[in-house]
Amino acid sequence: MATLLFTAIGTIIGGPIGGAIGALAGRQVDALIFAPGPREGPRLNELAVTTSSYGIAIPRQFGRMRVAGQIIWATDLSERREQRGNGKGKPATVNYSYSASFAVALSSRPLERIGRVWADGKLLRGAGGDLKVAGAFRFHPGTGDQAPDPLIAAAEGAGNCPAFRGFAYALFEDLDLSEYGNRIPALTFEVVADSRTLTMADLLDGVVSETDSAVPLPAVAGLTADGSPAEILQALDPFFPVDCDACDALLALRPERNQSAPIPLPEPAISDDAEDFGGNAGFASKRAQEADQPVALLRYYDVDRDYQPGAQRAAGRPLPGQPRSIDLPAALDAGTARSLIEYAARRSQWARHSIAWRTTQLDPAVRPGALVTLPGRAGLWRVHEWEWRSHGVDLLLVRRMPDLAEGGNSGAGSADPGRANPAPDLGGAATLLAACELPWDGNPATPVPLLLAMPSSASPHWAGASLFVDHGDGVLVSLGPSGRSRATIGMAVGALPVASPLLIDRTSRITIELAADDFTLTDATQRQLAMGANRALVGQELIQFASARALGERRWELSGLWRGRGGTEAAISGHLPGDRFILLDGSGTLLDPGAVGSGPQTVVAAIGLAETEPVTAEIALRGIGFAPPAPVHARWSAAEGGGAALHWVRRARGGWHWDNSADTPLNEQLERYEVTFGPDNSPLARWEVTAATLPLTDSELAGLRLLDPAGAFHIRQRGDRGMSLPLQASLP
Repeated sequence: MATLLFTAIGTIIGGPIGGAIGALAGRQVDALIFAPGPREGPRLNELAVTTSSYGIAIPRQFGRMRVAGQIIWATDLSERREQRGNGKGKPATVNYSYSASFAVALSSRPLERIGRVWADGKLLRGAGGDLKVAGAFRFHPGTGDQAPDPLIAAAEGAGNCPAFRGFAYALFEDLDLSEYGNRIPALTFEVVADSRTLTMADLLDGVVSETDSAVPLPAVAGLTADGSPAEILQALDPFFPVDCDACDALLALRPERNQSAPIPLPEPAISDDAEDFGGNAGFASKRAQEADQPVALLRYYDVDRDYQPGAQRAAGRPLPGQPRSIDLPAALDAGTARSLIEYAARRSQWARHSIAWRTTQLDPAVRPGALVTLPGRAGLWRVHEWEWRSHGVDLLLVRRMPDLAEGGNSGAGSADPGRANPAPDLGGAATLLAACELPWDGNPATPVPLLLAMPSSASPHWAGASLFVDHGDGVLVSLGPSGRSRATIGMAVGALPVASPLLIDRTSRITIELAADDFTLTDATQRQLAMGANRALVGQELIQFASARALGERRWELSGLWRGRGGTEAAISGHLPGDRFILLDGSGTLLDPGAVGSGPQTVVAAIGLAETEPVTAEIALRGIGFAPPAPVHARWSAAEGGGAALHWVRRARGGWHWDNSADTPLNEQLERYEVTFGPDNSPLARWEVTAATLPLTDSELAGLRLLDPAGAFHIRQRGDRGMSLPLQASLP
């Protein structure tokens, strides 16, 4: 902005040359105004993505931190191809899924454990150690005797497999990548290296030997060190100032000395060297320039925001220009960070006043870090530097902040960390499962049998499950994934009363308890019911309901029922409390009939992320897709020439809708019926007919009465691949 302004003014006054001079002056002004403030300390990595590059340092971790890590071993993506056929008339679908196995180095210092893991910002591993996608997870703490990972050893060979001793790393085996675009996601890990209070001795352990540096860091929850110890100590110095004393056998780091009796310095010694500071006065006072800002901003990792970068600013009126900021690669809470930057700001403000003082008195106690007083000057001063010269000892003294109590910089204040949007840590949702076979709907493209797995869960965050079939031998054969769509299932609280399948049941009520709080049921008009709305399976009976009234606590009352739909009228009288309820709203997973088979002990199984054992379900209405519905409307009429004829009305598979213009097609190659008389399991007589009538003479009827006066006829339609349930008729 100033560049443009000064260029225009210079051009008006001095032409092109004046414009050039104005542009130069404007750039200098812009540089002073818009230049970023001075930054101290190692830059925060902003939770950088996981990398895999040679020559990248693996940092040391202390306390509890969130780190990205470095991929140190990986396999190629593993592709899985699953073909699922939907039966005759529908093309098969092929699903591809990918997984990978890889190891991520987290620390060049041993870790105690790993907490949560994030992938692309979403939780991949919860606080309880549960993975949110399929795969296995192993942690190697980085001890000096850790064994090679068995997966790496199997892939690389025992002789070529490093154990990565001294490096803590995590290994993912066969991690499902479908949630992350079929690629290895950007990972960050919550690591715990130390459960105790950190000290500066921990930071130097294994790097600098023979030190005495037990300086506690109670406010620091975690720290990442990816540079030299000097860099880390320099970053901590504004908040945890220490005295470094190398005069004795050990390198000693101690909190800044707060002596009860400061050392009084004598009058300054003069010098006759014109190059020396102070000249005849023997001292030189200095105050920092206005452009030299004190520390005012701290950037850190906020533990209350899942270790996202946070910032706290010191109170007070800032000086002109950009404030100085410090990047501290440490995990802090907002209150602690505010307390630390307030302390550092006040300390640096007082340290802006310094004095160079010359003395000829050799006192071993006057060394860097010592507190001294000056003749004729108020306050305490700390020896910041010393230099022995031929004419005396030159001391650089820095003004000490008043009322500084040792450890006073570690208390937590109150501060707002800002609004966080943490990834929800949802526990593993248990899988619920039901399965059924549906009657054929008359559409040639619909597979027969139409087998449905109805997986569900009480949690809306359910991640799906893998489906299997067990033919009764305990061996699970894969049927593919279920997807994340949940079927609306539940159970009947009471038993559904008996009613007629020929009339709308306006009196019966059934209470259903659904499996999840977010499941709902809706009403339907009679026209919508005629079009197939609100179909449900209760036990072994298919019903439709016109009214669904919410009762609370997942319970719904259903009324206005159409009973015995799809040829299930025989199940009307067999209901019990606790019958399975399945809403047939188009959800569910189609199963391949060839893979499921037709064995009597066949069950469908599901295994989700929360399951250690498979969840199984029997297939309800097994075989209903092949068998014709039972005939209806049995009646007697007088036959020509004497005797009587038994008549009935056939029904056909696929006859869900009532067509007034024509009979429903037979949908069988031949029309055949089997009629028996007497007990159903041991009939006394049997007939095979090809029309919906059975003529009997008077003598035949008399003979049947002699065999069983109270006997009944049982009429079954014989289909191409099954037999209908019987229609019962009495003797005329």
